[in-house]
Amino acid sequence: MAGPRDEARELRIGYLCDHDPADRGAYSGGNTRIYDALRAHVGQVDVLPQHWFAAEPVRRAIRATPYRIQLRAGWRLQLALAPVIARGLSELIARERYDVVFGAYSFHSLAHLRLPPSTVLAFTSDATPTTYRESKVGAAFGSYLGLSRHLDPWILRQEIRVFRSADLLFWPSDWLNDAARRRYGLDPERSRTVPWGANIQAPATLPEPPAIGRDLPLRLLVIGRDWVAKGGPVAFEVMQALRARGVDARLTVIGTTPPDAHRTEHVTVHSYLKKSNPEELAIFEAALHDAHFLLQPSVESYGFAFCEASAYGLPSLCRKVGGIPVTDGVNGHALPPGAGVEDFAAQIVHYLDDPAAYRELSLRSRREYETRLNWDAWARTVTDALRRKVAERAGAAPSAERPASSRT
Repeated sequence: MAGPRDEARELRIGYLCDHDPADRGAYSGGNTRIYDALRAHVGQVDVLPQHWFAAEPVRRAIRATPYRIQLRAGWRLQLALAPVIARGLSELIARERYDVVFGAYSFHSLAHLRLPPSTVLAFTSDATPTTYRESKVGAAFGSYLGLSRHLDPWILRQEIRVFRSADLLFWPSDWLNDAARRRYGLDPERSRTVPWGANIQAPATLPEPPAIGRDLPLRLLVIGRDWVAKGGPVAFEVMQALRARGVDARLTVIGTTPPDAHRTEHVTVHSYLKKSNPEELAIFEAALHDAHFLLQPSVESYGFAFCEASAYGLPSLCRKVGGIPVTDGVNGHALPPGAGVEDFAAQIVHYLDDPAAYRELSLRSRREYETRLNWDAWARTVTDALRRKVAERAGAAPSAERPASSRT
């Protein structure tokens, strides 16, 4: 994180998530980026333990199961055992006298906590269980554990307790902020939209956007681990439709391997690129530099790839579904949810015929990254809100401990 640390008194933050931020693969790297951004701007950030205290044997047993079971059953068990887990965690927090307990992603880690009266509770995530399940994003993926539907009313009650008890909630998209306010009855002063940033180190400067035109090669890009969920089949068909019109369209795929039916001589595949490997990172960066569009009609709650594209001045084409950070006409175009192959192809042809408009869109994409879709911008906004809330709490702290789950 390149941003300077704020000049005001450093805050002491206890950082709480069900995965260690040292694990850069967890939550697509978002957990690490959030932690690093806070450290760069607010001072001391201690990672609170992920173990379950008296219930630790249960956590170890879950970790021995297949990953799909861990992913879906683990957090539900943690939520069920929260009264036990929270006792040990609350005692640790009280001893350390943190200014802020900052939760990321795992709301269940906050359940049943009892915080000192002066401690501020904050949280960020790109989804919550209930808003996800009730959205088009959740509907697109369904449920692996059918029996879990019987737990939904109980989960909702736990979410309401946790989120209404929080002092500050930082959602990365208006889509999620609006849904959370409605579903959980949240105060707009506490529930705020603060966009997340890219999951890469962006270049300090960029060259001119790549030349574009009907007589030039057109490079499209898809990034993600799930070919279908990221809209890969649509991207492939768009490439084919453009080629049928005489456009030399090419598609580069990063992060997954398309099926044979979606692989031709015009498709380049990098099934996995490790960003910690300099050579593989260079391939990733070159793909972002060279592409004309990130073509990703995906279904997702946020999407770091769109922030990364903006960091490289790469306009994104997507559907307006979920909390995807694409503002129409600013860093790309978010087409209606039902947009199909011809709609995306027509949008691209518009820019093939107007290179000047494409150049402006590319420059606006980079400006959107510089002003909104970066972690320094996120951390500055969050830090200011945390400092104000800590000061407010210090001036009006009650004399007795309050359970976090009862704050309103």
